[in-house]
Amino acid sequence: MSTFILAFVFFLIIFLIMAVGYLFQRKTISGSCGGLGALGIEKACDCPEPCDRKKARMEKERIREEKLKEWKDNQII
Repeated sequence: MSTFILAFVFFLIIFLIMAVGYLFQRKTISGSCGGLGALGIEKACDCPEPCDRKKARMEKERIREEKLKEWKDNQII
């Protein structure tokens, strides 16, 4: 049982140290390999064009941005 408590306390201390580091530096933990960008892959999917769900999301975002721009143009200040 003491081994479990010791391991728990150790991980709790490490977790707290990482939390304090995040609060001071505002940087997330990142790997040393650079991720997919280091391999020359720009996105997780190597499809030539986005899937239908992504296209629908992009269209919704475009419409929202147009409405926001229109609203700002017509805004009375």
